[in-house]
Amino acid sequence: MHWPCCHGQHYFPAAFVVADTFAVKIVELGTLVAEAAFRTPFGFRRSSLLDLYFKIWRRVAMFIVCSQKAKYWVVDSAMFHALPFVLESAPQSASKFDEAIHLTYLVSSTTDSLSGTTALPGDKSISHRSLLLGALAIGETVVHGLLEGEDVLNTANAIRKLGAKAERDEAGVWYIHGVGIGGLREPESVIDLGNSGTGARLLLGVLAGHPITAFITGDASLCSRPMNRVADPLSGFGALFVSREGGRLPLAVKGATDPMPITYRLPVPSAQVKSAVLLAGLNAPGYTTVIEPEPTRDHTEMMLRHFGAELDISNGDEGDLNIRLTGQPELSGQQVVVPGDPSSAAFPAVAALISSGSDVILTGVGMNPRRIGLFETLAEMGADIDFQNERTEAGESVADLRIRGSRLRGVEVPPERAPRMIDEYPVLAMAAAVAEGETVMRGVKELRVKESDRLAAVAQGLSNCGVTVEEGEDYLIVHGKNGRAPGGCTVATDLDHRIAMSFLVLGTASEKPVTVDDAGPIDTSFPGFVDLMNGLGANIGAGNQ
Repeated sequence: MHWPCCHGQHYFPAAFVVADTFAVKIVELGTLVAEAAFRTPFGFRRSSLLDLYFKIWRRVAMFIVCSQKAKYWVVDSAMFHALPFVLESAPQSASKFDEAIHLTYLVSSTTDSLSGTTALPGDKSISHRSLLLGALAIGETVVHGLLEGEDVLNTANAIRKLGAKAERDEAGVWYIHGVGIGGLREPESVIDLGNSGTGARLLLGVLAGHPITAFITGDASLCSRPMNRVADPLSGFGALFVSREGGRLPLAVKGATDPMPITYRLPVPSAQVKSAVLLAGLNAPGYTTVIEPEPTRDHTEMMLRHFGAELDISNGDEGDLNIRLTGQPELSGQQVVVPGDPSSAAFPAVAALISSGSDVILTGVGMNPRRIGLFETLAEMGADIDFQNERTEAGESVADLRIRGSRLRGVEVPPERAPRMIDEYPVLAMAAAVAEGETVMRGVKELRVKESDRLAAVAQGLSNCGVTVEEGEDYLIVHGKNGRAPGGCTVATDLDHRIAMSFLVLGTASEKPVTVDDAGPIDTSFPGFVDLMNGLGANIGAGNQ
């Protein structure tokens, strides 16, 4: 068999090749089915047109990386056909390969109690939106407290590719210099959004309203998630989409040349779909209207108004909400203060509640009424949570939370509450596992199309930890142990940061340690999670495969 060559250099499987300053490794992938959406070695951000050919090239047998004037090549084993693509980061040594291919196991062991005061990372939802709207504004937007997790940093890289500037000073303050609505430039390379479904869906909304062509991809988890739910309504503006089967990334979008406003009724509650439609409507004349059957988080509406857009929100005849955006406004740069993320606060809060004797204060947590469904549910379960120093910062409600260890009891969570706590059901299930009685969660089928099938992942993980669960298409019932969970298992995280953090929380109140098989994705939303938890008294450390 003849192995392909690149610019006169020949490469062989399972061999190291040093070219220029980079040490690179050729990786034999065998007959990997392309739809599995593999991860590239060395933690590379893939930026490749190869993904657009997945429907044609059914199998990729070899992935070759070589250094040649900052160009890298993917070689298809059947055709020996090479396509150039640019990597945005490159390894300095082959040792990084070993770091990339080994999963990051973490073990969480029982703790007596948690105590202390700590601040949380910035709200992920608000961070994404501040970057995107800053890019569409005229002038400078200054953001304090931006979440610097991988998801948000990928959004920052995306707006740079579209012509905006995004810079960070030594104090952690971000400065975005926007190009105005209609001023985005066509990106020269593929936009990689890593693990971020929010970043991908909101960015598709922005792109749909601009007459440019862009290619979007992500990691294995994101490439398995459906995008039709945003592509379908965005097509109404005149945008065109080409994707893999099921509307999955990698995806090409050709924005509308002359976007036309639409009226769209959400078939299921989704803040991401609502936001994508509103963002697309910014560059369309007239009125774009989204009809919500149930209220979802409203950060996009609040921030659009903050940047100068005109929105009218009214009640419909059927009890729904009509959100009407006046198109083609001139947004102006603003000051944005990002509060602590209530979704991140959920993890140390639940850990404190299920550990007797705990007393923890979480400062500066966002208390948007459409984000606090978890805290309402925990209160119904008997949680001792005190909301202190309530205030408003940059239009968002904020408070300090004091949480004490509590005896929890099972409850039935109203299905209509799901949009206000959809990301928190996994960690709620951990609280339910140690509560007295059963906790019933219905109307949660949205969990099946998150970073993983979270319903299945939670059910399987709890079962492995010795907790009885019942799983249905849109419900989960957890039979609490009325005390510590047995534990003593390894949980598959399926590249999902919230699954990883949830089971590490359960480990703090289990009889035997709980191990998660891949903690790497945690940094997408909660950088410093382990240090913060251990600083409060948790016992989380590296594990063995």
